[in-house]
Amino acid sequence: MSPQTTSSALIPDHPKGKIVYIDYLKVLLTALVVAHHAFVTYGAPGGWYYSEKTTLLGATMAMTMFVAVNQSFFMGFFFFLSALFIPSSYKKKGAAVFIKDRFIRLGIPLLFYSFILAPVMNYLVYYHAGKHHITFLQFLSGYDSWISVGVLWFVVALLLFSLAYAAWKSFSKSEPDVWPMPAVKNVLRFGIALGVVSFIVRLGFPVGWTLDPVGFQLGHFPQYIAVFMVGIAAAESNWLGKLSSECYKTIKIIALCMIFIGFPLIYAVKIVFDNPLEWFSGGLHGEAAFYAFWEQITGACIMVSLLIYGRKRLNTHSLFLSKMSRCAFAVYILHPLVLISISLLLRSWGVDPAVKLLIVTPLGIVLSFLLGYIVVKIPGVNKVI
Repeated sequence: MSPQTTSSALIPDHPKGKIVYIDYLKVLLTALVVAHHAFVTYGAPGGWYYSEKTTLLGATMAMTMFVAVNQSFFMGFFFFLSALFIPSSYKKKGAAVFIKDRFIRLGIPLLFYSFILAPVMNYLVYYHAGKHHITFLQFLSGYDSWISVGVLWFVVALLLFSLAYAAWKSFSKSEPDVWPMPAVKNVLRFGIALGVVSFIVRLGFPVGWTLDPVGFQLGHFPQYIAVFMVGIAAAESNWLGKLSSECYKTIKIIALCMIFIGFPLIYAVKIVFDNPLEWFSGGLHGEAAFYAFWEQITGACIMVSLLIYGRKRLNTHSLFLSKMSRCAFAVYILHPLVLISISLLLRSWGVDPAVKLLIVTPLGIVLSFLLGYIVVKIPGVNKVI
């Protein structure tokens, strides 16, 4: 089967040809996921299996800016792209087959990650970084984290969202509403509304708070839920066919201003008032409100900008990018193992972690895609991911 006709579990079956840029945007997002976790490994805020944090202030600021901007859109955009083709997949397969397909293509990777990959990765860190020189079987005898979805929290959420869509369709027999293409002002209103809801949710569930064992950071879920619903509406209203580059310049300028002016202002607020960094994560604080609005407006503008740029610049077939797109889900699943392995191999290298980041990020992306490309060639595996 050629790359042009093979679907991915992240994005259900969809018509090819006129929207190949969606697959290529998926490649970009997957590479950003790998880079994001490399940055967290070496200095950016966030939790990861293994970390060596740099003490260089400038490097820490740059890493923090990268992951903050990334977080504003990349996982939400994944949900949007996944939602775009769910209505057509549901209509083509019917409720029973659609649900069965989602459980197979999302559930099997979840089981593999939790029961095989996660124990192996935790053992590598325990053995090499923790210097506990025991056998893998000895490690397993005391291992108690069998329900460990790790980065596949996204898959859990996507499965739940897909089931919710199927349930809604089973009760709603009317034809879906056709929504007009959002204008620039509506994109901004959407970002502002998400900022309000995110701030409210983070009063009880600040950024960083995780719902175990599924790994959901509820402080980010207003965006995930909203953009998934927008993706459904976009599919049913044919927004992809109506995308225009006329609003691209305005949206792009707003996004760039939010990144290069807005984020430094957040840092300035932290320096001037010297309040705890946790105040930006949630709670009844001005910093939390500022960050929530910045994040959601930035994310909305970046997502729209990427869609328009993709249609304008990336909508031509590339065999190389098609192959990379085909293995993107495998990369998403396996990249933690690749990053952990490289990081542990470089652990004894006596340079600042910021220097290691410059090596690990591109190497991690390349090796993750190579491994993913090999894995999707395995008979049986290629029918799941």
